[in-house]
Amino acid sequence: MPTPAPSSNGPWDAKLQQFHGGQDWAHLDNFIEDFSVTTNAFGMPESAKQASVSSIEHSHHYPPADQEPAKSSLAQFLWPTSWQQDGDRLILGNGASELIDLVIRMAPRGTWKPGPFRTQYKEYERSARNNDYMMLDSESPEKANVVCLVNPCNPTGDYMELPELQQWILDNALPGGHVLIDESMQPWHSSEFRNHSLTSARDFVERIYQDHGISVFVMHSWTKLWCCTGLRLGSVVCPTADHMRAIKKLQVPWSVNTVALAFLDAVVADKIYLNKTWQMTGAWRKQTVDRIKQRFPAWQCHGREFLSWIWVDTKSEEVAQKAVDLAKANGVPVRSGRPGYNLPTYIRLAVREPAKVDHLFKAWETI
Repeated sequence: MPTPAPSSNGPWDAKLQQFHGGQDWAHLDNFIEDFSVTTNAFGMPESAKQASVSSIEHSHHYPPADQEPAKSSLAQFLWPTSWQQDGDRLILGNGASELIDLVIRMAPRGTWKPGPFRTQYKEYERSARNNDYMMLDSESPEKANVVCLVNPCNPTGDYMELPELQQWILDNALPGGHVLIDESMQPWHSSEFRNHSLTSARDFVERIYQDHGISVFVMHSWTKLWCCTGLRLGSVVCPTADHMRAIKKLQVPWSVNTVALAFLDAVVADKIYLNKTWQMTGAWRKQTVDRIKQRFPAWQCHGREFLSWIWVDTKSEEVAQKAVDLAKANGVPVRSGRPGYNLPTYIRLAVREPAKVDHLFKAWETI
């Protein structure tokens, strides 16, 4: 195979693409663990993995144009008792990134505004810039035609509970506007995540659409929770079935392939995997935070206790860069806060089992 031309940005075209973690591992001869992405520490669920492998046998056929039965299976996962009522507002996509772009493309033109946190996942901003929105600062008192909030916020770890989130929407969205709430990391909350999710607030979503014409879309990337980033699997819950059909009209047919659909249809039934995730992620996260505090007392850790990553302010650009360089050199890459987020004293590291965290701290022995 030909060797790609070298680039200071790795595989990213910095002029056209938004930087993202998860690329270094493939270029490391000594790779051990990828701490640069916020995926589940338990890896891909075995049952769903086998279902996706088996689906290759059917790859000489087109995937179902209606995304079934995977879409209904996900609807039952989101709304166990009302999925038949709510499922017609749901559509799947090639990762959340495709759906983010589709919703912003069909949104009313004008101003765009991010959530109130110091920074957040940048694909929303990228899509807004590509579609010529006037960009407002997160601290602007103005309401906007399109507002986007990542909740929990990746990478900062900030999180709004439902009452605060609903008030933020009312305070920041113009009548007739679109609201995109990214809840990709929200299911990590606990086994009670549905009660804390905007997907459960149907009455609120219906009311502000009827009273103010504000359309609320709840986005999910499922590739982090179920550790399948290579499959590209996302969804959006729309305010009405008509909004869903408007997205389908723009969406490229067969956007989600056979393998990803088979994976999704199987994975939603794996309760053991999720219970293990809810039980251990917080415990392993706390252990790593405690180790950071002990080994690097000047560093400050951010984020809610249930999250699958830790956002760390090293208080020094030089120290942060050294932490990134040493981690990569020792086969355990972490995410720098410099590219994309423009926060060069910060690093982000995924929650992993203690034995793998040992390798990361060994890499940092000389800091």
